[in-house]
Amino acid sequence: MSTMMIIGGTEGLGRFLAQRHADRGGAVVVAGRDAGRAEAVAKEIGPAATGLGLDLARPETIAGSVSGVPSLDHLVITAGHQRPNTLRDFDIAEATTAVTIKLVGYAEAVRVLRERFTPEASVVLFGGLAKERPYPGSTVVTTVNGAVTGLVKTLAVEIAPHRVNALHPGLVGDSPRWRDADLGQVTDRTPTGRLVTMEEVADATDFLLRNGGMNGHDLFIDGGFLTR
Repeated sequence: MSTMMIIGGTEGLGRFLAQRHADRGGAVVVAGRDAGRAEAVAKEIGPAATGLGLDLARPETIAGSVSGVPSLDHLVITAGHQRPNTLRDFDIAEATTAVTIKLVGYAEAVRVLRERFTPEASVVLFGGLAKERPYPGSTVVTTVNGAVTGLVKTLAVEIAPHRVNALHPGLVGDSPRWRDADLGQVTDRTPTGRLVTMEEVADATDFLLRNGGMNGHDLFIDGGFLTR
């Protein structure tokens, strides 16, 4: 039975990945900023799940937060802070939080958890399509997701022989975040004629975790949106 830790596993894609792994017979550590919420989600997922409070926005606390984490076969980090932030109305506090989570928090989490990795353990960090397709208000989101590319390349060297890759989803049609939004314009510009699903994103995550030849790469899953 493999053990996966998902930081950002209390909602959205992270929650979906956690449930999927548990349903397949794996053990899962669900980590989120709110310890109570993480424990409640773990109880919903089932007996193979445990909840853990971990705040990537306070990277100096991560080492203490993970002291009880068992050996890990997989680490997935989906957490982010994707709030619109235009230059005209630039919110420095929001920008600092986003940068801290994605760059300092991601790196520190990998650093302190590395000693718990099994020999074949691998890591997937989540970025996003805004890295390649900026939009009004995405200045910070685009920047930090672009920086995830540099992070996985250096981590692939730093934590070798363990592998690390980045996954950059486009809009996910059945994600709770987008379920009620009007996404017709994006769908019309997607060659497949539809948005990607959470199941497809989960399958892409599995591919990066299990395929031993993938290391230091960016994988885009967007239905071909980047071709238009």
